[in-house]
Amino acid sequence: MPHTAPVGGTLAPVFDTVADLPVHALVIHAVVVILPLSALGTVAIAVLPRWRERFGPLVALGVTAGLALVPVATTSGDRLEDRIDAAGVVKDQIEHHSDWGEKVIWPTLAMWVLVVALVLLSRGGRRGSLVTVLAVLAVLAAAATAATVGWTGHLGSTAVWSCTIGSEACTG
Repeated sequence: MPHTAPVGGTLAPVFDTVADLPVHALVIHAVVVILPLSALGTVAIAVLPRWRERFGPLVALGVTAGLALVPVATTSGDRLEDRIDAAGVVKDQIEHHSDWGEKVIWPTLAMWVLVVALVLLSRGGRRGSLVTVLAVLAVLAAAATAATVGWTGHLGSTAVWSCTIGSEACTG
């Protein structure tokens, strides 16, 4: 019988476990793959206008999937945090990771808006100053998204593995 922690909200069980594994551990792997790849795709279609019509919809689809998964990752992370009886250094690391995780949505949302606008306004090979501005802003949003996801992932990995691999901060 699965362990049930007291978690709030009617959707909480959906974001809790799948086959006795934390949903967070499953979803974050999708986020840390899809969003950086989408950021690379965003840079590619921003820098190479000839790729926009062919690959733009695929990049938009990737960013959309990543954007949809971010709230699942943060909500399931909250559920996982409710289950973990962390204290001291690890609790601080989890809270730092959680704080950064809540920030991931904003550059991702910006990247999504800019990619969709860039793709739509570039249809038929259209170019112009508005398209150029969107391309530059999309590159900046892609960089912010990749950096935020990377840093958040690093903080999460540190919270999970620092004591396991022998940090002296966790030995007593």
